[in-house]
Amino acid sequence: MPPEFTLHFERPIVELQKKIEEMKAIASRDGVNLNNEIISLENRLNKLRVDIYKNLSRWERVQVARHPRRPNTLDFLNRISSNFIEIHGDRNFRDDPAVVTSFASIGIHKVVVVGQQKGHDANENIKRNFGMMHPEGYRKALRAMKLSEKFRLPVVILIDTPGAYPGIGAEERGQAEAIARNIREMSRLKTPIVISIIGEGASGGALGIGVGDVILMFENAWYSVISPEGCAAILFRDKTAAPQSAEALKINAYDLLDLGVIDEIIPEPPGGAHSDHSTAAKNLKTAIIQKIEELITIPIDELLRLRIEKYRRMGVFKKV
Repeated sequence: MPPEFTLHFERPIVELQKKIEEMKAIASRDGVNLNNEIISLENRLNKLRVDIYKNLSRWERVQVARHPRRPNTLDFLNRISSNFIEIHGDRNFRDDPAVVTSFASIGIHKVVVVGQQKGHDANENIKRNFGMMHPEGYRKALRAMKLSEKFRLPVVILIDTPGAYPGIGAEERGQAEAIARNIREMSRLKTPIVISIIGEGASGGALGIGVGDVILMFENAWYSVISPEGCAAILFRDKTAAPQSAEALKINAYDLLDLGVIDEIIPEPPGGAHSDHSTAAKNLKTAIIQKIEELITIPIDELLRLRIEKYRRMGVFKKV
């Protein structure tokens, strides 16, 4: 992995990988049998990778979720779906490239997919606005979800955003209204909704396509009302306090499962999803298919009742 893509806690892994590559090169060049030594180092590497990723802090998991090589929505869809037909535009203003909407098949199930789309390099991120949706993106997503309701297709949603776009143009075109409308409409959409948080899930940017029957979350993703840096800037007036904020916010998958905010954690391969796109996609596909098959057996009226109850159970309130 190039040095610029190596996270600080991954350095021991990279160093051991270099040793293995050097030994393989020596064996190939000099005709020396180093198979036993190489196998021993590879076993050490596998154990080291598991141990490091098992003990990551909350802030380190945020860094993994932001890794430039982490699979994005289209990376996953290319591996888990077929019959992909993209839906463009909100029929009002324009097509927002920060969100991908499509008809597709996942396994034997025909679905509508809504997924926030980041890039892997600067040019692609600029094109996709770093996965930050404009109001027309939320309206495009709602248009696709209404089609899913019309054709009685489950909705599969992939969340990966640092937040809704906060620019002047977005505010002028009704950013808050678009997010609020989606939350309302998704709460009563008459079709199953399976949500997967695949990377970052920040604030209303995530919640604007984040109301559903089941919420899945990758092991190294994060989901919160605000980013650690945003929280640090407000509470501590110091962005360098982001690691401290991440601990206080309890934003990782294990925290949110304990709090009842998500329903299931999707395991990542040792070394994170960015180290093995195929295995991560296989785990995602398995979880989505399982949840679709559970939800399609539930009558719609009961499904809507359970969906509302799910969100009412979150948090604590008192009647005064």
